[in-house]
Amino acid sequence: MKALTIRQPWATLIIQQNKRFEFRSWKTNYRGEILIHAGQTMDKEAMERLKKYLPDTIPTGKILGKVKLIDCIKTTPGFRDELKKENKDIYKQSMFKEEYAWQVELIEKFDKPIDIKGKLGLWNYEDNI
Repeated sequence: MKALTIRQPWATLIIQQNKRFEFRSWKTNYRGEILIHAGQTMDKEAMERLKKYLPDTIPTGKILGKVKLIDCIKTTPGFRDELKKENKDIYKQSMFKEEYAWQVELIEKFDKPIDIKGKLGLWNYEDNI
């Protein structure tokens, strides 16, 4: 199954269904299930700014759950404005450095996150889930 490593707190926000777009500098034609892996690094500014959305402990180096990637959208100023209306805390202006918004849905949080080292890009997780 495909997997995507995402810095914290963004991986947790996706799995908690607070964030429905993951921003990337690159486009993908892949559609389907993707495992969400919380990377080892954290966005400290976002951790502080978004603490009201986050649990007390934030896992790193683990697959937290899976989502279905349903679209990859080239961002535009209008699209960005709509997302900021949806949640100005999460979709802050500085997030839009990346040109593509990967839209996810059908989020499933795993009861037991899976310890594993992440990788760059879309990578393959070989074990059965």
